[in-house]
Amino acid sequence: MSSHAVSVVKKGVNIELVSVLWMVIEAAVAIGSGIIAHSLALVAFGADSIIELIAGAVLLWRLTIEARGASLARVNRAEKISSWVVGIALLLLAVYIVVASIDKLWTHQGAESTYVGIGLAIASGIIMPILSRLKKKIGVEIGSKALRADGACSIVCAYMAWTVLAGVVLTALFGWWWVDSIAALALVYFVVKEGWEAVQEARGKEGACGCCHDDCC
Repeated sequence: MSSHAVSVVKKGVNIELVSVLWMVIEAAVAIGSGIIAHSLALVAFGADSIIELIAGAVLLWRLTIEARGASLARVNRAEKISSWVVGIALLLLAVYIVVASIDKLWTHQGAESTYVGIGLAIASGIIMPILSRLKKKIGVEIGSKALRADGACSIVCAYMAWTVLAGVVLTALFGWWWVDSIAALALVYFVVKEGWEAVQEARGKEGACGCCHDDCC
């Protein structure tokens, strides 16, 4: 690998490190504020961040090894295992969101106003598209499908943040008890899509096109 290629890969390592650190903050704040405000949408958003953190950490490991010029064979095996873990976890999360949302709607349980949640959703909605562009740019430079696909995954995270933002803002402004559960159900599409694509990738399906695994965007 040339010195220029190594330099670009190191840029990929740095941007992925920033992404992983943000996922840690996002997960902690979303779950913490979600529990305090009884917001299912925020808790689900935080849980998804933890799962994406796992996938991001594996990619960070891969890029680090690539930057050192080592073989990627063992990392590819780890990625496959990670895909199974991430995929199954996301599908289970989707089941939880549906069951919990139906229960909240049935029992008329709403979320409290949470300005911390609003701030987090706004920050994620701004930061993730920036990270997405940087990941895709570096991914093109080093020929990394995984990094380009992770950039697409960051955009999905931004979509989820905007969905959560709509829910917490409407709850804070109008006190609509049912909005949080509806916002949480809206996240199910993204969660199931990511989960199914991760499982397909783990099974070695060539046609699998996921935001976290294949370069389709």
